[in-house]
Amino acid sequence: MAAYLIADTLLTDPALYEEYKRQVKPLAETFGGEYVARGGALMVKESQLWSPTRVVVVRFASMDDANRFYESDEYQRLLGISRQAARRTVLIVEGS
Repeated sequence: MAAYLIADTLLTDPALYEEYKRQVKPLAETFGGEYVARGGALMVKESQLWSPTRVVVVRFASMDDANRFYESDEYQRLLGISRQAARRTVLIVEGS
């Protein structure tokens, strides 16, 4: 069953975040990730629990694949850039 890595990102250093974006997309693709949404237009219809700002959705073939990507040494190195350039909420959810 497919899985979706969803990240909501508030940029604090947009220039540095560009470096993260440049490196993360090809890495996610090596783990079978396919970007479904990447910071496009956003329409919030309800926000009692969560008020998203910039949403990224990456589809993987399975929860295991998504987790392998996130936990990989390569991605953990990139997280250092992301954490300097943004505040984020990241989750992985099973889907179809």
